Amino acid sequence: MSQISSSIAETERIAQAEAAAPADAKNVRRAALAGLIGTMLENYDFVIYGTASALIFSKLFFPTISPAAGIIAAFGAYAIGFLARPLGGLFFSHYGEKFGRKWVLVTTLFLMGGATFAIGCLPTYETAGVWAPLLLVLCRFFQGFGAGAEQSGGATLLTETAPLGQRGRLSSLIMVGAAFGTALGAIAWIGAQQLPNEALMSWGWRAIFWSSIVVTIAAFVIRLKLSESPVFLELKKKVDVKNQAPLRVVAKHGKKNVIKVILMNWGVSTQSYTYQVFMISYLINVVGVDTHFVPPVQLAAAIAASFAAFLTGSLSDRFGRRRMTLVLTGILVVTPFLVFPGLNTGSPVLITAIIVFGYMVAAQGVTGVHMSFFPEIFGSRYRYAGVTLGREFSSIIGGGIAPLLCASLLAWCGNSWVPVAIYMAVTMLVSFLATYSLPETLDRDLNTPTDAEWGEARSSAGRA
Repeated sequence: MSQISSSIAETERIAQAEAAAPADAKNVRRAALAGLIGTMLENYDFVIYGTASALIFSKLFFPTISPAAGIIAAFGAYAIGFLARPLGGLFFSHYGEKFGRKWVLVTTLFLMGGATFAIGCLPTYETAGVWAPLLLVLCRFFQGFGAGAEQSGGATLLTETAPLGQRGRLSSLIMVGAAFGTALGAIAWIGAQQLPNEALMSWGWRAIFWSSIVVTIAAFVIRLKLSESPVFLELKKKVDVKNQAPLRVVAKHGKKNVIKVILMNWGVSTQSYTYQVFMISYLINVVGVDTHFVPPVQLAAAIAASFAAFLTGSLSDRFGRRRMTLVLTGILVVTPFLVFPGLNTGSPVLITAIIVFGYMVAAQGVTGVHMSFFPEIFGSRYRYAGVTLGREFSSIIGGGIAPLLCASLLAWCGNSWVPVAIYMAVTMLVSFLATYSLPETLDRDLNTPTDAEWGEARSSAGRA
C-alpha cells in the first residue's frame, strides 16, 4: 500500500513540475499569431457576408420577392453557414483529437477562404435565375463547415500552449483576431461604398469577397510553422489517439459539460450576431439611418471590441473565468431593454455608443473569457471535441438563427422591438444560469483526463 501511495505522490510531483515548467516562448508567440489571424479571416468572411446580406444580397439574389421577404431570405442563407458549423465541428474535431490541432487549423483555412472567394465569383439571379441563390447557399455552407472548428481549435491549441497565469490573456487573442476581422470587413465596405451605386452592385461587392484570399495565404504561411500543442503531444505518449473514437469518448464522459457549454454560449452567440448583423438591418429599415453611416460605426465598434476581448481575458487571469463570465452575462440580461429605445432616437452619437457597447461586451467581451474557460472545462482526452461541439451546436440555436428570428419577430409584431429584446434577454439569462452551475477552472492542470471539478482550480479560494 505504501508503495502505491509513493507512486501516486511521485506522479503528482512530476505533473506539478511539468505544469510549472516555462512554456516555449517562440511556440507561444506562433500559436497566438496563428489563432489571431485565423479568427481574423473567419470574422472577416462572416462580417462581409452579413453586411452584404443586409445591403446587397436581397436585391441581387432574391429580387422577385418583397424587400422585407428579401431581407429574411438573405438572412436565411446567412443562417445556413451556422447550420453547417456543427457538422464541420463534428468532422474536424474527430481528426483534431487523432492527428493534432495544427492539421485541422491548416485545413479549415482553405475551406473558409476558398468559399468566400467563390461567393465573389457567383452569377446573380438576373443571369442565372434560381441557380444563383442555390450556389450562394452552397458557398455559405462550405464557409460555415470550415469555420466549424476554427475558433475552438485555435482556443484549444493556444490554451494548451500558454503558460500558467497567462491563459486568459493569450487565449483572448483569438477574439482580438475576430474583432480585427470585423474591422477589416467594415473598412472593406467603407471603401466599396465610395463607388457609384452601379459599380458597387456590379463588381464592387465582388472585390470585397475576393480580397479574403490575401488573409488566407498569410494565415497559411504562419500555420505551417506552428508547433503542435504540448498537451496533445503528452496525451499521445499515454493514449493511442489514432485508434480511439473521440466523439464516442466525449459522448460517454463529457456530454453533461458539452450541454452546459451549449447553454453558456447560446445567449452570447444570440446577442453577438444580433448586434453585428440584425441591428444593421434594423437601423436602415426601421430607424432610417443612411447606409453609409453603418460601416464606420462597425469599424469603431470592432476596434473597441479588440481591446475589450484582451481586457476581459486578462481580468479572468486575475479574478477567474466563472466570475468574469457571470458579471458580463448578468449585465447583458438587462441591457436589451435599454438598447432599442436608444437606437430609436436616431441620435448618431447614441447609436454609435450602443453598437460599440454591443461589440465590446456581447460580441467579444464574454467570448474573450470563453476562449480559456471552455478548454479548461474539459479533460485532455476529448477537449478539442468538447469545446468544438459545445460552441458550434450553440451557434445553430444562437447566432445562426438570431438575425432571421429577430427580423421575423419584427415583421410579425409591426416593427415593435419588445419581442426582440425579450428574446435577447431570455437567451442570455440561460447562459448566466449555465455558467453559475459550473466550477471555477482558473489554471487547472490541462493534462488531467477528466473534466473540471469544484475546488480544483489553482488558488481558487483566494482568486475566484
